Amino acid sequence: MSAMTPADIVFSDAVKQVQDAKGSRGAIQRMREKRPWPTRLTPEIADFIAQRTSAFLGTANRQGQPYIQHRGGPPGFLHVLDDRTIGFADLAGNRQYITLGNLSENPSAFLFLIDYATRSRVKFWGAARVVENDPDLVARLQTGARGRAERAILFEIATWDINCPAHIPVLVDASAAADAIAQRDARIAELEAELAKARTSPSPTMRGNPPRDRNR
Repeated sequence: MSAMTPADIVFSDAVKQVQDAKGSRGAIQRMREKRPWPTRLTPEIADFIAQRTSAFLGTANRQGQPYIQHRGGPPGFLHVLDDRTIGFADLAGNRQYITLGNLSENPSAFLFLIDYATRSRVKFWGAARVVENDPDLVARLQTGARGRAERAILFEIATWDINCPAHIPVLVDASAAADAIAQRDARIAELEAELAKARTSPSPTMRGNPPRDRNR
């Protein structure tokens, strides 16, 4: 049996059949002939990953029951370890261990990243594995993250794709909005101080300087 291509990973036989029935299969194939499915991260995508503060990791058990888990942290909590691997520290949580259980019997995984401010989203197909008892790796991945890291999770990329911005709401980061408001308020205070100073400063007449005769 030949190895699965990125297109086979994204589009199963059932998906291809639906595309044929709906009339989109040909257009998708032509698009991918011009822009093949990538298998490695570009510098631009690596930078996008490094800036994220939120991620959604999808897994499924052996029976196919899906599950999605949110992960968050400061920018940089997702580490690009090489052009095919993303890693992050798995922090202590509610102790349900659904993701860990799923990965123990089905390594297939999906990573979804979105930037609401720029209405950008990137989808990653691949496989994830849990790394236990590697304190050096965990310490490396925990940089900047709050909480107690219990293990590492490594996501090996099979392919990725950039989605269009349709239907993504524009949301602004609270800290960025607070900074902008603080700068605006500081400028308003500065202008109000200048205006108050101008109002209390004596006019040329009050300083003993006669007004200029405009008729001359």
